[in-house]
Amino acid sequence: MAERRDPDERWFTSRSPGNRLDTPQASRRQIRVPSVSSEGFGVFAEQFARFMGTATFLLYMTGFVALWIVWNVLAPAALRFDEFPFIFLTLMLSLQASYAAPLILLAQNRQETRDKVIAEQDRQVNARAHADMEFLAREVASLRMSVGEVATRDYLRSELRALLSDLDDRIEDRLERAERRGESHGAPSADDGEHPTAAT
Repeated sequence: MAERRDPDERWFTSRSPGNRLDTPQASRRQIRVPSVSSEGFGVFAEQFARFMGTATFLLYMTGFVALWIVWNVLAPAALRFDEFPFIFLTLMLSLQASYAAPLILLAQNRQETRDKVIAEQDRQVNARAHADMEFLAREVASLRMSVGEVATRDYLRSELRALLSDLDDRIEDRLERAERRGESHGAPSADDGEHPTAAT
């Protein structure tokens, strides 16, 4: 037996899930947020924080507050716009401080990021320098070991002197032998002395 369904239920179930009345639709309105360059805003924050840390800003701020108080104390009553206790001045200073604090924090965060980058670069440079120093130390140690095995200058001189003396001795021996041979060949024999007398 066919099951009877409520016409309203058939109407809800027959439509696609995106077009059903019992399903909330996603909002199609998109809020456009103005795009701000983070780099440009960061530079502005740093310049603002740098200016607030100067004596010029302190002098300007002191002059502005003094002029404000003097005007609202000594000016005619009709021209005073912020009488004692200077509530409007206090509100302005509080507003200025509430905007200055985040800008100063942003500038400090950017400076901290730069410091981290510089510290990392310094660490890498120090690591490379340490590795170079270790390499040079090993090279110097190997050179010392190799130089220890090489003959020194004094040793070479002594060896050369020994060779020269040996050569001198050999040369003297050969000269003596040559002189002895010459004397033995140049001396007249007994037969050579008798022949002239016999001929006469």
